[in-house]
Amino acid sequence: MLFPTTDFALFFAVAFTVNWLLNPYAGPWKLAMICLSYVFYGWVGWSYCLLLLATTAVAYTGGAWVAATTNERGRRIAMIASVGVLLGILGWFKYYGFVSVNLDNVTHAIGLGRAVPLLQVALPIAISFFTFMAISYVIDIYRRELQPAKPLDFAVYISFFPHLLAGPIVRGEELLPQIRRRRDPRSIDYSRAFWLILAGLFKKVVISSYVSSAIVTPVFTSPTQHSALEAVFAAWGYGVQIYCDFSGYTDIAIGLALLLGFRFPQNFDAPYTARNLQDFWRRWHMTLSRWLRDYLYIPLGGNAGGQAQTVRNIMVTMVLGGLWHGAAWTFVFWGALQGVGQSFGHLRRASRKRRGLPPVADGPVRAWVQRFLTFQYVCLGWVFFNATGLSQAFALLGRVFSGWGEASPLVTPLLVFTVLGTLALQFVPPLSVSRLQAAFSRQRTAVQVGILGFALLAVTTFGPVGVAPFIYYRF
Repeated sequence: MLFPTTDFALFFAVAFTVNWLLNPYAGPWKLAMICLSYVFYGWVGWSYCLLLLATTAVAYTGGAWVAATTNERGRRIAMIASVGVLLGILGWFKYYGFVSVNLDNVTHAIGLGRAVPLLQVALPIAISFFTFMAISYVIDIYRRELQPAKPLDFAVYISFFPHLLAGPIVRGEELLPQIRRRRDPRSIDYSRAFWLILAGLFKKVVISSYVSSAIVTPVFTSPTQHSALEAVFAAWGYGVQIYCDFSGYTDIAIGLALLLGFRFPQNFDAPYTARNLQDFWRRWHMTLSRWLRDYLYIPLGGNAGGQAQTVRNIMVTMVLGGLWHGAAWTFVFWGALQGVGQSFGHLRRASRKRRGLPPVADGPVRAWVQRFLTFQYVCLGWVFFNATGLSQAFALLGRVFSGWGEASPLVTPLLVFTVLGTLALQFVPPLSVSRLQAAFSRQRTAVQVGILGFALLAVTTFGPVGVAPFIYYRF
């Protein structure tokens, strides 16, 4: 069920009403939220609900097992076993086809025939998101950072529909306390919630959809038939498309949760203003970045060892982060690019520190050069992220070097304005945005309704007929 659809609007009207009617009654409220969330998830295929239920059962049982075990060795075994089962479920649905095809290619090449059966395993929507939430719950209990939740609380935590399909990846310590307490409808900032929802709809339905149809899809589909300028704008355009698509989803999810009385963590912070890749990953998909840092990079050793170990840990984290996004060599390559870029930055900083060199003199020119180069490197990665195969990605990059001087009919003034304007908006100071939101919140209800109505009219007018699924739904 897509957020920007009539089906979801009707569903949310029911969910909103049920949420506040049952708010005083904890048990019925939790049961209702679980049922509504399973209806939401099962809208595209009821069999997927069995997977969500199985993941919930494994994680809850694993957390209880870890908490009930007194000796440290037993706790570690319980944690590893539980996480192993969760990763096994994820691996079967998401990576079996990728591994089996590549293994089959290798065994055929060396004359051993077929090594494993080639099965078509359907990828359940959002499996990566709720699996990572389940894993963090078990590990946090093992680390004694979280107490086991009650069964209904945990079932709501995993299945809560605003975050279910594409995050944010909410930790147990962030969401479980909110599930346990009664919410006050008088404390909800409804104007901010509607602001976020409409901003997200505009990003997704208008900007992301337009850039996709105007430049990204045509150029990526047949890169050799387009000019260098069109190839460049396709790469930049996909950077804008995926940002508006995913941050738009996040805005909607945070706004919907706020209407129900819940606060989700921030997931984006003007990522294209970053001055290096490390800074970019502090700003892009922030809940995933923190997850990879806390549950993969730091357990691997982080930067506590030598330079070689640190580079290894960065590369492993980013390559596995690439594979998290999809079972394809394009995602592996994308993750490796991120790892190489971050490793280079780390080694450069460490080298200057080791040689006792003073910090490089900073200034606006240097800052803008860093932002420009970081954005180009990020867009280079996006080419592989969006490509259907490595050959398509390299073909598009090849046009950047060989297609100058050719006609570029797709690079229209409207496209240039949309791409560059969207990037420029990220440099608007957050305080200015907060003041604008606050000014909107202070308006009379009739004025707010008028503004929201006009914004919704703009979304429906400038948006396409029908809405494509959010990009991150497939992860």
